[in-house]
Amino acid sequence: MSKDATEKPPMLTRAESEVMQVLWKREVATVHDVVEHLPRPVAYTTALTMLRILEQKGYVRHEPHPDGGRAHVYRATAPVSKVQRRHVRDLVDRLFGGRAESLVVGLLEDETWTRDELEALKSEIESRLKTEGQAAESSREPRVRAKSSKQHG
Repeated sequence: MSKDATEKPPMLTRAESEVMQVLWKREVATVHDVVEHLPRPVAYTTALTMLRILEQKGYVRHEPHPDGGRAHVYRATAPVSKVQRRHVRDLVDRLFGGRAESLVVGLLEDETWTRDELEALKSEIESRLKTEGQAAESSREPRVRAKSSKQHG
């Protein structure tokens, strides 16, 4: 099954995301590698089935093992950051009514944060505010200039 370039793959289940974590960390893995590195015990056939499902969903591709033999190696087709962002957006839309700040506030209230982690978050927010402020300024400038040229013209 091939995926249309514009079609988004279905969301990952918990078990599928565990397999993907192994692939993202290792970059390439055999079924045996996946079984060995999963956080909980699974049978070889279960791992193989999950890899095949992930391939059908468009998250994974396989190729013959470079050393030959019957084994295949599997690799992720999408970077972890892209998949994470898509899943977070889905979570925000489904459980928080599209309000990302509700998720962030919930995380701030429920998680234990070190001072360094909070400072890093603060720095990221300040950087975003600065970028947003600059974007707002640049979007206002052309209108101001256009208005003043009309007054003088």
